Amino acid sequence: MTQLATVNYHVHKPERQAFELDAGGIVGNLISPELAPTEVQVFDERAVGVSTTFEKASVGFATVPTQVRSYDNDNGWQPTYDAELTKLLADEIDVKEVIIFDHTVRIDDPDAARKPARNVHSDYSKHGAEQRLIDILGVEKAAEWAKGHYAFINVWRPVAAPINSAPLGFILPESVADEDWILLDLIYPDRKGQIMGLAANADHEWVYMSKMTPDDVAYFNIFDNKGRASIGHSALDMIEDPNIHTVRQSIESRTLVRY
Repeated sequence: MTQLATVNYHVHKPERQAFELDAGGIVGNLISPELAPTEVQVFDERAVGVSTTFEKASVGFATVPTQVRSYDNDNGWQPTYDAELTKLLADEIDVKEVIIFDHTVRIDDPDAARKPARNVHSDYSKHGAEQRLIDILGVEKAAEWAKGHYAFINVWRPVAAPINSAPLGFILPESVADEDWILLDLIYPDRKGQIMGLAANADHEWVYMSKMTPDDVAYFNIFDNKGRASIGHSALDMIEDPNIHTVRQSIESRTLVRY
């Protein structure tokens, strides 16, 4: 079963492009490069039973209930949630070490500090991932990890209510051509990173899981130093049921893992 959705692809340009986050010192203020809204067909994994796997497609879906129901600013929930995510990744992809270094709550509201990411991208370039490894571990320990197999994996979960609008969609890596990727700078007030955007290609095969609840997660590869494909993803502009009016809320957790 497929659905129609709109996504915002990046556009090839001769000059380097960039996102500026919290621009001008204003939290939530985002300056974006040019994007190209495009209608795509999206295959619903739930409609026929999950067939996409992390091993084959760099994204997996699982039902993993959480004890956490409120992700407020006091961070009292974080030790419990970090322990749950560590177990999830150990169980699902057999990693031996997990470092959880960032949680971002996104709310689909114009006044939210972090809104759903509505651009087709993956979170790290090779250089950006290598620099982030150093940022997290320090130079000496990063060099040790780099001798083995490490990866950055994102774990995404709905918050408060099932997702009815702007679900998270993924492009199967086998449908992406090398030339579709575009290197983008990511400029924060205190640091600079790099991500990879994706330009439109009619061959892209999009998948998502409909009606995900707060007990469902998607876990997906955003960089792997041994070559596992990074997966392009984006919020999908679509509505499951026009009679439901909940606000799309989610939490994404970025993790560094060692195999």
